[in-house]
Amino acid sequence: MALVVQKYGGSSVADAARIKRVAQRIVATKKAGNDVVVIVSAMGDTTDELLDLAQQVSPLPPGRELDMLLTAGERISMALLAMAIANLGHQARSFTGSQAGVITDSTHGKARIIDVTPGRIQEAVNGGQIAIVAGFQGVSQDTKDITTLGRGGSDTTAVALAAALGADVCEIYTDVDGIFTADPRIVAAARQIPRISYEEAMEMAACGAKILHLRCVEYARRFDLPIHVRSSFSSKEGTWVVSAPNTDEGNEMEQPIISGVAHDRSEAKITVVGVPDKVGEAAAIFRTLADAEINIDMIVQNISAAATARTDISFTLPSADGTVAVTALKRIQDQIGFEKILFDDQIGKVSLVGAGMRSHPGVTAKFFGALADAGVNIEMISTSEIRISVIVGQNEVDAAVTAAHAAFDLDADQVEAVVYGGTGR
Repeated sequence: MALVVQKYGGSSVADAARIKRVAQRIVATKKAGNDVVVIVSAMGDTTDELLDLAQQVSPLPPGRELDMLLTAGERISMALLAMAIANLGHQARSFTGSQAGVITDSTHGKARIIDVTPGRIQEAVNGGQIAIVAGFQGVSQDTKDITTLGRGGSDTTAVALAAALGADVCEIYTDVDGIFTADPRIVAAARQIPRISYEEAMEMAACGAKILHLRCVEYARRFDLPIHVRSSFSSKEGTWVVSAPNTDEGNEMEQPIISGVAHDRSEAKITVVGVPDKVGEAAAIFRTLADAEINIDMIVQNISAAATARTDISFTLPSADGTVAVTALKRIQDQIGFEKILFDDQIGKVSLVGAGMRSHPGVTAKFFGALADAGVNIEMISTSEIRISVIVGQNEVDAAVTAAHAAFDLDADQVEAVVYGGTGR
């Protein structure tokens, strides 16, 4: 008997009919002889609607109260799903994140999981019940307040619980048939990837691919837990995220050069103009941003102008953090003596990801050539061993993704990518 942890996203449980269909899939898994634990997101756009409502009441709602509000969405889903399963003749018990033993730090809105103590979940499973857990939430170890894990938190909840329970697999159900070589909403000819490494999946998640959250894949890699990404709207095989994706019964196959093209429209660029070219100034800028709990992605520093001994430092960050970052930097402007701050939220990041590029020269030239042929201007460049990322104008993202996808022969022979649900909000 296997222990299967399943996670269903908001589009999979968007209405009563979809909740009933998910219940049938869960019961089928149970009937196949498996123990089942389910993590569920809020229905459809519920979280966004609750955020909108909070903004109407207060322009700056307290973090603790906002978390109390937002966790209501998942509690609604878990209870309704448990009812639907009971209607099919099987026992199900629903649990909030705190009841499931998801222990976090005390950072409201983007808490991190410290520990998982799933005693009540294990007890339910041992009793033959299907455990339904509200994703995206936990309880602070210090304050005992309810916390939320931020975007992608339900994925992280699922993998963390699966690891703590010693599950055989964590199945992530979404509105597409698996992980594709590009977003099917942009590239209709995107191909499904049958198997992908944790390393590549992490890079794609960090570069904007929305199927899996970065923290979820990090957790899975740490515990060597297989993730199976599937659609709740079809019975197709989906994509396996594992440690050795190209090993099949001991036979090594050649690694594809490029696994996929990811994009992200949620970033902004800040340029700090006229920074004195002295030891410690860059450290002071980024220490200020770290103190404001802002994550920085790409960084470029220009060569210092000989006449002025000043330089410009540009970096990207989540656009939602733009106002906080600019405010924090303005507080140290007189101390450092830089001239001004420029803010641009009309950018997008496009990334090539593939472990095969380690051993294939010419990937960068081919990528940049494809963008040039498509008339796309590159503003910033960043690389890792298995990734090349560029910043382009936001209105050029689609053209860049399409051009790169075609240049590396990632297009499918026939159109197969289907998006079954979701509004993309």
